[in-house]
Amino acid sequence: MKVEIWSDVVCPFCYIGKRRFEKALEAFPGKEKVEVIWRSFQLDPDLKPVPGQSVHEYLGKRKGTTAAEGKQMNDHMTQIAKEVGLHYDFDKAIINNTFDAHRLLHLAKEHQKQDQMKERLFAAYYTQGKDLGDLDTLVQLGQEVGLDGEEIRQALQADTYAQDVQHDIYQAQQVGVRGVPFFVFNDKYAVSGAQPTELFQEVLEKVWDEEKPQLMNTEGASCAPDGTCD
Repeated sequence: MKVEIWSDVVCPFCYIGKRRFEKALEAFPGKEKVEVIWRSFQLDPDLKPVPGQSVHEYLGKRKGTTAAEGKQMNDHMTQIAKEVGLHYDFDKAIINNTFDAHRLLHLAKEHQKQDQMKERLFAAYYTQGKDLGDLDTLVQLGQEVGLDGEEIRQALQADTYAQDVQHDIYQAQQVGVRGVPFFVFNDKYAVSGAQPTELFQEVLEKVWDEEKPQLMNTEGASCAPDGTCD
């Protein structure tokens, strides 16, 4: 089973959704046969960072309100995150464009470390106040999950994986993504948002059952693994 997840690394519900989906996947009998692919999506692709601007100010401006209102929204999100064991620290968060972070995720995919890289980027932004638009920071974070620092630096200093990010964003438009996280199961079923774990469990089981070979209520001549044929 293939599960593609469109998300941004500075999307608070995306990290929460990751935890809820992971809980469902952990309890799923066929988890070893589920391939998870993280797809790129940018909530603010044209973002140019403003030095000294807090995430509360940024959110307030995006919503057409004040920094105080932005802080209230972030405080509410912090409480929701606690329900899945995450500890957001928005006071430390550094606003920056996430395009290069998405390029790093594509590099990590080439080395079968995409999920580890996604988790590290989420934690870096939401709990540690790391700048995900800074080259040296991305190199360090990539090294922490086992990627080669020089390969990261060379890729990010060039345009490597830029087309991959843009293709993911184009695909998001094609499948009707209006917000993230957005989960697509086997190119067949879509789940929008950080839904409850129980819903993810239902979808995993439904897709799994539909993909299993269906036996007709008839029996014919066959051979068994033990060599007997009848």
